[in-house]
Amino acid sequence: MFKKILIANRGEIALRIQRACRELGVKSVVVYSEADRDAKYVKLADEAVCIGPAASTLSYLSMPAIIATAEVTDAEAIHPGYGFLSENADFAERVEQSGFTFIGPTPESIRMMGDKVSAKQAMIRAGVPCVPGSEGALPEDPKEIIKIARTVGYPVIIKAAGGGGGRGMRVVHTEAALVNAVQMTRTEAGAAFGNPEVYMEKFLENPRHVEIQILADTHKSAVWLGERDCSMQRRHQKILEEAPAPGIPRRVIEKIGDRCAAACRKMNYRGAGTFEFLYENGEFYFIEMNTRVQVEHPVTEMVTGIDIVQMQIKVAAGEKLPFTQRNIVMRGHSIECRINAEDPFKFTPSPGRITMWHAPGGPGVRVDSHVYSNYVVPPHYDSMIGKIIVHGDTREQALARMRIALSETVVEGILTNIPLHRELMVDAKFIEGGTNIHYLEGWMSQHKR
Repeated sequence: MFKKILIANRGEIALRIQRACRELGVKSVVVYSEADRDAKYVKLADEAVCIGPAASTLSYLSMPAIIATAEVTDAEAIHPGYGFLSENADFAERVEQSGFTFIGPTPESIRMMGDKVSAKQAMIRAGVPCVPGSEGALPEDPKEIIKIARTVGYPVIIKAAGGGGGRGMRVVHTEAALVNAVQMTRTEAGAAFGNPEVYMEKFLENPRHVEIQILADTHKSAVWLGERDCSMQRRHQKILEEAPAPGIPRRVIEKIGDRCAAACRKMNYRGAGTFEFLYENGEFYFIEMNTRVQVEHPVTEMVTGIDIVQMQIKVAAGEKLPFTQRNIVMRGHSIECRINAEDPFKFTPSPGRITMWHAPGGPGVRVDSHVYSNYVVPPHYDSMIGKIIVHGDTREQALARMRIALSETVVEGILTNIPLHRELMVDAKFIEGGTNIHYLEGWMSQHKR
């Protein structure tokens, strides 16, 4: 096991990784920007090093600053968390070339899965079902593009090979609009991701977003830890998540989960990862793989009892997974609400001083947050300030516990999206379960403020 790990991130995930390190008896070094000087995890760290000003390009995205900090503090490994450099293959490569362990997959795996075309080809080879579409990047010839679209069937979606997070995609409903849409997406992709390649997929009208959590070690063992339903989204950004996914037969989930674990073994994957799928009419379609820990990993931890962050660290240290697939049992139901510093219905950011912070408690309630009363939410980063996670024996109990937890939570001084979550928890369709990825935006348009 490592003696010291550098945490190359901020906010609640930096605190989450720090807690995992402390439980394992590992010292932690946190890097922070000038804007995060007063963060809780900075005060709690064994060592904390300021690596630059507030702008993330000059701090959390600065590879030289992070690697230099690891060198001067004698850290042995670097945990990237999520966001920032977590899925940057060049960073993973530089970390390992500098003599440190990257707590995540190999640079090769990150590259393969970061390019959506190569990721899809790898999944097809591994027998994981994919959305019907182009075999690879779209050709230059407009006639060939039209031919592919006719085979796939309208509507289609044009996606950037290097895209992610809902960016670099365009839905096309008619042949007349196709070629122009491809050109526009190529131009945007080149500017945003440095890669103008695009590909085509069938646009599914009303799918759910369901993902499979996996863990793999360096000893050819890989398991899947159940599924999460992340369909409650706005502009492709998740608002809340739950595990297991309501209303999907277990045999269907088990079949896709086993295929994901087999794919990991086939490509020598290591660490934690998430296979993201669209689910429609009883079928799963692979869309992408996240080669890092997810924001929503706590719901899986709550239903499996497995600490995913600790497992990431143990696998990176060369340890074998301490369980096989038959040891993994999902118990009860878990729901996570992301708490953002923003207007609950307009979604405009609301940074500033939190004058009062009171977290909920009680049976089956977990709060992952780095904030406290008098903490100042900086305007420079993502608006998420924490997550409320609940667990119950049944989905009904989990819903009841989340309603209570949200009613107990007090955040004053800034706006948060807690009022939105409170309304969703009593929404008849959400209570029924199985809403699709477009449901929230439709709900918002009917509940305009």
